[in-house]
Amino acid sequence: MSLDQRALFVHAHPDDETINNGATMARYVAEGRGVTVVTCTAGEMGEVLVPDLLHLSHERDGGLGAHRRGEIADALAHLGVTDHRWLGGFGRFHDSGMAWHADGHAVAAEVVPDNAFWHADLTEAADELVKVIRELRPQVLVTYNEFGGYGHPDHIQAHRVAMYAASLAAAPAYKLAFGEPHDIAKIYWCAISESRMRQSLRQIRESGDTETFEGMDPDGEMGPFVTPDEQIAACVDGTDFVHTKMDALKLHRTQVDPEGFFFSGAESGHAFWGEEFYVLAKGRRGQVGEDGLETDLFAGL
Repeated sequence: MSLDQRALFVHAHPDDETINNGATMARYVAEGRGVTVVTCTAGEMGEVLVPDLLHLSHERDGGLGAHRRGEIADALAHLGVTDHRWLGGFGRFHDSGMAWHADGHAVAAEVVPDNAFWHADLTEAADELVKVIRELRPQVLVTYNEFGGYGHPDHIQAHRVAMYAASLAAAPAYKLAFGEPHDIAKIYWCAISESRMRQSLRQIRESGDTETFEGMDPDGEMGPFVTPDEQIAACVDGTDFVHTKMDALKLHRTQVDPEGFFFSGAESGHAFWGEEFYVLAKGRRGQVGEDGLETDLFAGL
């Protein structure tokens, strides 16, 4: 493999890239493929889970965004990713914050910060990504689905920006000052396999753990967080890199409880985190394995 193959990952906040695609990215770097991460906000409004860093939260002294800038730099370095961009430059778009809906998914908060990504002009934000797409000319783009995975406004906006930018970047008459048009061959949305989630949740409950994913029944309604297996097109096996992924995740120290569900409980045997699933939003499915899923996002290219 060579840097002639490049994947572009578009995420809302620091840590999203590692949780969703850490194993995929580490594997592709090891294979000599190009990996670029674009982060849309610095995550200034994120919840701080480490007691000795609570002073960084936006409710107290602030400074979380600058701190998370260092966290993502360390995490990506651990994954081997050397090309990281902030959409429009660091601080251009502010974390929008969120609230929880009664149904259990995220929604926009009643009060949204100034310069929030959620309120950004779509064309203005997309133009910043068009420049990156035309510079790098990736064959593969990865982002969230239209619900942002769980409803967070910044995730939804990242989806909108990524999809619109991909369309604009390919348009032959659109802002040629940004570079020669480029049509991304394949676009994927991050996914959690419904069957895999049910299996993991069942193991969690059988272990006696009733607190992790509290209220979720392995045989009940899963809500919007998971994707039906029939909609999933690809599963990248990153089990050889799962320890790299989990060690990188620990470097997002303000956001990850080292004693939390990522690292403890029945699902932390790492099988759950080593295989990463994707929905194909654009392009043709390439060669598949015995389970009918692509094993490589570049399949068919």
